[in-house]
Amino acid sequence: MSFFTKTRVGVLRGGPSAEYEVSLNTGKTILSNLPEEYEPLDIFISKEGAWHIMGLEKNPYDILKMVDVIVNAMHGHYGEDGTVQRFLENFGIPYTGSSSIASALGMNKIMSKNVFKLAGLKTPNHILVNSGQDLDDLVKNINENILFPLVIKPVSSGSSIGILFVNKILDVKAALQKSFEHSPTLMVEEFISGKEATCGVIEGFRGKNIYTLLPAEIKQSKKEVFYDYDSKYNNLESRCKIPGDFTSEEKMQIEEAASLAHEALGLRHYSRSDFIFHPKRGLFILETNTLPELTHRSSFVKSLEAVGGNIKEFLSHLLSKTLKK
Repeated sequence: MSFFTKTRVGVLRGGPSAEYEVSLNTGKTILSNLPEEYEPLDIFISKEGAWHIMGLEKNPYDILKMVDVIVNAMHGHYGEDGTVQRFLENFGIPYTGSSSIASALGMNKIMSKNVFKLAGLKTPNHILVNSGQDLDDLVKNINENILFPLVIKPVSSGSSIGILFVNKILDVKAALQKSFEHSPTLMVEEFISGKEATCGVIEGFRGKNIYTLLPAEIKQSKKEVFYDYDSKYNNLESRCKIPGDFTSEEKMQIEEAASLAHEALGLRHYSRSDFIFHPKRGLFILETNTLPELTHRSSFVKSLEAVGGNIKEFLSHLLSKTLKK
C-alpha cells in the first residue's frame, strides 16, 4: 500500500556543476511553493553525483520509481546540458524543462549562436579558441580579429561562470588561462555596450502559445562591468529593474526576440534570454537560459510577480503542462 495519495513530485536539485548553490536555492523555493495537490519529494544530488531522497543515498533508478514527475531545479553542467534529461528520458519519467537535445543546444554558446543567426537574431562577433593551442598564437589571433574591449566565455557554462572582461591586449593571456580552468574551448566575443535586458517566456500561459514576461533591465553598480556570477547571486548592489527603461519599440523587440530564441532552439515550457541594446547597432542576443533560476530574488520570478503572477501559479502551470493535464 502506498503512503502517497497525491501526485508525487520529485524536485531534482544540487549536482556536480559550479552552480550547485544556485540549484539548491531554486529547489528550496520550488519545494516550498508546490501547490497543495502535489506531494513534494526532495531529490538531492551531491557534488560527487550521489543521489539522495529523504536524507538517504539511493540508486537513482530506485528513487525515480518513487515519483510520478520530476521538476528539474538544476543548473549548469549535468542538470542543464542534456545529461540528466537523457537519463530521465531513458527511464520514461516526465520532467519539466526542455528535452535533452534542446538542452544541449541551448547550453552550448556556439551552437546556440548559430541557431540565433539562422533565425535572424543579431549576436556579437566572435572567434573560438582551444586550450591545446599556443597561447601567444591565440593572443595574436584575438588581437587581429576582435576589437577591444572583449569578453572571454567558456562555450558551455551558465550563470556567467568563467566569463572575463578584457580591456587591453596585455591582459588577454592571463584571462585565457583563467577561463580555460572552466572549459577547454572558449568563445572570445566583442563587448557590446548598452542597456542590458533579460526576458522570460512561458509556453501556454494565460491563453498564449508563448507568453512573454516583462523585460527586466539589469542595473549594475558603477564598479561592475557586466552582470557576472557575483552580481547575480552575491552583490546586492546589482538590481533588476522591472519594467526596464525601454521604449515601447525596444520592449516589443526584446519580447519578440525572446520568443523567437525559445522557438528557434526548440525549447520547452519556459526559458529566459539575455540581451544588450546598443544605442546605434540595435538589439543583440547574448544567450538563452533553458532552466532559469527560480528564487524570489531572480529576474524570472520578479518579472512574473510584476504581471500579477507568483511562483505557485507558475509551478501549477508547469506541472500541468508536463503531465499534460
